[in-house]
Amino acid sequence: MLGLRRSVRVAVSWGGQELRAFHRVLDGLGDLDYTVEVVPLGDDISSAFGARSTRPPDLVMLPQPGLVPRHLRDLEPMPADLARRSALWDELLVHDGATYGIPFKTAHKSAVWYRPSVFRAAGLQPPASWPDWLAVNRTLAQAGIRPLSLAAGDGWVLTDFFENVLLGIAPAVYAELATATDPRPSRQPQFAAALRLLGTMWSAPGGLAGGVQRSLVQQFPDAIIEVFGHRRAAMVLASDFAEPVVRQFAADPRDVGLFTFPPLVPGAQAPVVVGADVMVLQKPTTDDARDLVRRLAAPAAVDPWIKEGGFLSDARVKGYSPELTRLAEQLAAPGELLQFDLSDRLGRLGDTNGLRRVLTDFLVKVGGRGAAVLPEAVDATVNEMREVEG
Repeated sequence: MLGLRRSVRVAVSWGGQELRAFHRVLDGLGDLDYTVEVVPLGDDISSAFGARSTRPPDLVMLPQPGLVPRHLRDLEPMPADLARRSALWDELLVHDGATYGIPFKTAHKSAVWYRPSVFRAAGLQPPASWPDWLAVNRTLAQAGIRPLSLAAGDGWVLTDFFENVLLGIAPAVYAELATATDPRPSRQPQFAAALRLLGTMWSAPGGLAGGVQRSLVQQFPDAIIEVFGHRRAAMVLASDFAEPVVRQFAADPRDVGLFTFPPLVPGAQAPVVVGADVMVLQKPTTDDARDLVRRLAAPAAVDPWIKEGGFLSDARVKGYSPELTRLAEQLAAPGELLQFDLSDRLGRLGDTNGLRRVLTDFLVKVGGRGAAVLPEAVDATVNEMREVEG
């Protein structure tokens, strides 16, 4: 065994810029008594659990906190001295008094990036309500400007859109579905109501850059480039982690703006959908893995990533760009209407063959076809969701 150095394997879902930024975080941790092996699993990150390989990952950067309660038998509790987080996380990460996950990277999933110059030219302001947003889109479309770039090729973008609408009109129903042992979204009338509202936006003629056809194959970075690089659309729903792509491809770096999802109902709070990558330790753990978690949980550890942009840290509100500072302050403000990503909480109902597929089919039915198609499309989508529920 002489000459062999200990190692800690870390499974991540990140690629590209995010993966490079994580390596910079690791490089900033100083001298370690072990090597760190990063295992990029992409969308297959859940395969890190129950792996049959001789060396399953020691530490998993899990982008779906809703999986933590379902994998408790695979996980070691976090060191007690690291159980620091905002109270928002307790519901998912604390079980029988033990903490099984620590937030590493928080995601604000109610952010909309846009080009202020387009709004100014049309005499528009960022919308203060859902009707305002629909009116903004109509004005832009009438001026020959496609309002929205939609990354429907990444199904989670569609679920983010839907979750914001449902949370905005029915927070109690949203919370009930998120915590139900046998959720049945299709049985809730608010599910159909949210589809009708969302369909009003998606069905508007001239509303989507490239129409439904391009939207269906467009990935998240491409949708951002459509707005800021090609400048063929005015805005895009994109989380805080879109910032580096926005900055890289913005034809005019001064022409970058951000607003958050407005209230859906007069007098109601604006919805804020939250996602995250949480650190979890697989059984059996090692002292080295615990040491790495402690180092990564230190507040200053993530400074290299924050400097690059596109990173929010739990309960931290300083050190970001002006745009991300606004998002961080909203996540930390008391009384905000915050809820975790619903599709993450729904298990199989929220995955690729569940809500994501249902919403993709809904987009195909209504995209750019006008409001007349909505009643039939909503009914068909509710029935399709009911079939998924079984």
